[in-house]
Amino acid sequence: MGVSIKQTFRYGIARGLFSNEAGMGSTPQAHAVAKVKHPAQQGLVGIFGVIFDTFIVCTMTAMVIVTTGVFEATDARGAALTQAGFVESFGNAGENFIAIALFFFAFTTIISWYYFGESNIKYLFGKSGLTPYRIGVLLFVIVGATLEVPIVWEMADTFNGIMVIPNLIALIGMVSLVVDIYDDYEDNFLKNQSAKYENKNYKQAK
Repeated sequence: MGVSIKQTFRYGIARGLFSNEAGMGSTPQAHAVAKVKHPAQQGLVGIFGVIFDTFIVCTMTAMVIVTTGVFEATDARGAALTQAGFVESFGNAGENFIAIALFFFAFTTIISWYYFGESNIKYLFGKSGLTPYRIGVLLFVIVGATLEVPIVWEMADTFNGIMVIPNLIALIGMVSLVVDIYDDYEDNFLKNQSAKYENKNYKQAK
C-alpha cells in the first residue's frame, strides 16, 4: 500500500511537471519576451496554460483511454496507448491525428527548449558559448533518439527535478515582488487601463 502511494506521487508529480512545467522556470523565459501592458496579464496567461494543458487536454486523453477500454486490451504504454484509444474511436483518422500531433509536439519542443538554452548561454557566457552548446544539443538529440524509452524518461524526470530546486528558491525570494505586481494590477491597472506598472526596487533584465 505504501509503495503504491509512493509510486503514485512519484509519477504523478513527474508527469505533471513534464506536462505543464509548472515550477521549473522554463516557460517564464517565453512569457518574459511578450509585450503586454502589465506583467500580471502575462502571468494570468501562464496560469491558463497550465489549466488548459493539464486539466483539459490530459483529462480528455485519459477519458479516451478509459472509455474505450484499450488499457485492458493492450500492453501499449504512453503515446502508443493514446493512439490505440483514438483508433478505437475514430479509426485511421484517429491514428493519423495522433501521429501528426506527436510530430508537432516533438518538433516544437526541440525548437523551444533550444531557444531557452541559447538565451541562458548567451546571458552567462556570451556568444563564445554558443558553439559548444549547439554541438551538445545535437549530440543529445541523437542520444535521446537511440536510447531505450524508459531510460530517456528517467533522465528527463531527473533533470526536470533538478531544474525545480533553484527556481523554487528564486520564487520564494520574489514573493514580495509578485504580491506588489498583483496589488498594482488590481488597484491601478484594472481601474485605469493606461496605468503602467513600475517598481523602483526591481531592475528589469535587458
